[in-house]
Amino acid sequence: MAVLVTGGAGYIGSHCVCSLIDKKEEVIVADNLQTGNRDAVHGEARFYKGDIRDEEFLDKIFRENSVDTVIHFAANSLVSVSMKEPLAYFNYNVHGTEVLLSAMNRHNVRRIVFSSSAAVYGEPESIPILETDRTEPANTYGETKLAMEKMMKWADIAHGIKHIALRYFNVAGAHESGTIGEDHDPETHLIPLILQVPLGKRESISIFGDDYDTRDGTCIRDYIHVTDLTNAHIIVLERLRKGASSNVYNLGNGEGFSVKEVVEAARRVTGHPIPAVMYPRRAGDPAVLIASGKKARKELGWQPRFNKIDDIIATAWKWHKNNPEGFINKPEFLP
Repeated sequence: MAVLVTGGAGYIGSHCVCSLIDKKEEVIVADNLQTGNRDAVHGEARFYKGDIRDEEFLDKIFRENSVDTVIHFAANSLVSVSMKEPLAYFNYNVHGTEVLLSAMNRHNVRRIVFSSSAAVYGEPESIPILETDRTEPANTYGETKLAMEKMMKWADIAHGIKHIALRYFNVAGAHESGTIGEDHDPETHLIPLILQVPLGKRESISIFGDDYDTRDGTCIRDYIHVTDLTNAHIIVLERLRKGASSNVYNLGNGEGFSVKEVVEAARRVTGHPIPAVMYPRRAGDPAVLIASGKKARKELGWQPRFNKIDDIIATAWKWHKNNPEGFINKPEFLP
């Protein structure tokens, strides 16, 4: 039996494919290469280029392969763009998931692991954030992720499609081999932006706000290594195969690091001074976002291996230093 990974050429998806291959799984990757990189896909995975909103494309994959479970990463994820193009984001993310679930139902595939997001919570009521906390997204991207979760709930009730949604916090780092890593255009994530300074791509890193009610005045975020994240996908994949019910889990380290602490860690790892320039706060940035990972640890037995920010950054630095221009074959835009 095979695992279909949608968005398997993306940052997290490609790392998940590697983890699956390491587990001797047969892996099928579906990606339209709008933001994914073909070079990131493990050579042992079978690759299909296409869009999950295309019913014929999905039917072809399910006809040609004995897929028993789907791991669903395919989505657009830039918060700022989602606010400018909300209808496009509902089309990509929500409609795409609807087409995927319909295809799964037609082909009798009853298990899906879903890449959700901490963005479903919006402004947190309390810290650390629990899975039972209020879900009121503050942006279109988070709203689409929540809508996708709800769609899966009703697909379970009506069609018996079991799902486990994994709500990520700040994913960072790269494969320990240094062969794949983070390569976004434009780049919006803090750690790769910081590492652009020692790579000579920018003169300094911008810090937005140093007057938050935190230990050093800058925002605090929960960083989780991409390999720890993908290992959680393997665990829930196996649980679904053993008959687990639908569920949702936060994935984070349960510990937060401030922007200044991340910059200082990058200085230690790279040996570069990495100048930082302070700017006023950006609208909509919560002071602190930290996950409660107790449920995942208790019920899944999942334990993050990378819990030190220096170690997370070191893997990212290995990738970026060896691949300063990222992947050679850049993404192809598909409307």
